[in-house]
Amino acid sequence: MEWMTLAGTGVGALVGVGSTLLADRARWRPDLAERTRQERKQIYVTCLAKYRQAYEDMYTAAAAADRQGVTPDGAVREAFRASGCDEIRESALICAPQDLSDVLEDVYSTLRELVEVLAAGDPPLDSPEFQEHRLRHGQAVWAARAAMRRDLDLDLDLDRRL
Repeated sequence: MEWMTLAGTGVGALVGVGSTLLADRARWRPDLAERTRQERKQIYVTCLAKYRQAYEDMYTAAAAADRQGVTPDGAVREAFRASGCDEIRESALICAPQDLSDVLEDVYSTLRELVEVLAAGDPPLDSPEFQEHRLRHGQAVWAARAAMRRDLDLDLDLDRRL
């Protein structure tokens, strides 16, 4: 009779361990998906913030050079290099799906255009031509934000929530 007790205990332990492993496995997959989503979100936010800071620093360098009557080339290019845009761009391109990578490349391309325009000091910062470059960059950033929301499954339209 002692072997029946021992067998029952063994079967009970196997069922308990098996159910615990199954429950852990069921929790692990959603946790991993959420952790991955949060990591992508952080990279996307950092990417857009670095791009924005690069623009601000380049614009500031170009405006200061304009006030001093010197060529802004070196200061603008240094502001871009110091921004960290290239590093975060690579991180974003590695973790983003292909369609979002294409959108991020559009943003980077318009930022590089601004580097060239600001470094050359032509057109002037207050000109309509310069504003067109800024607008093109702004539109690319807005497209990237929309693509990022889709990738992260964020529905930020409050009217649809009500």
